[in-house]
Amino acid sequence: MNVFDFDNTIYRGDSTFGFVLYLYTHRPLTLLSVPRTALTGLFYGLRIIPKLTFKKNLYHMFVFVKDMDQVTEEYTSSHLDHIKQWYKDMQKEDDLVISASPEFLIGSFCRKIGIRDYMASIVDPYTGRYDGENCHGKEKVRRFYERYPAGKIGKFYSDSRSDTPLAEISEEAWLVKGDELIKW
Repeated sequence: MNVFDFDNTIYRGDSTFGFVLYLYTHRPLTLLSVPRTALTGLFYGLRIIPKLTFKKNLYHMFVFVKDMDQVTEEYTSSHLDHIKQWYKDMQKEDDLVISASPEFLIGSFCRKIGIRDYMASIVDPYTGRYDGENCHGKEKVRRFYERYPAGKIGKFYSDSRSDTPLAEISEEAWLVKGDELIKW
């Protein structure tokens, strides 16, 4: 099985950041969340609050979106051109995506490009509330073994050293820098 991070790995850019900007422009009521996001962003930048607290406050904007399923589908459909060609050329039926982005967003992308198996942060698309931990770092490994107790990762691809825990349990690991694949 090959395992892939999503954002900045097989997807050009950060899908969550893009989705937030998309919501601001296509669902203007979400702009009501900007003061909350700015304040918690400042606190996160100053290392007063952890990243998860910032993300929880950022995702609060979802309460202002009454048609989240529709807007998610619109966004992912309009951003399929962000899937990198090198991934399309090597895609296999048993690929697994593990991402820190919200699962409802990653799932929409994955279904559209033919990836059946994915794991991501469980975030309620209507309230922005997390169910569990952010799927990041060691949490990705925990979730992998929870689903695949005897699972083996053949090749692993990520743009970030924060994914070192997954790289360490893989037979082969690759860092992705743009469209360049570099041996981990």
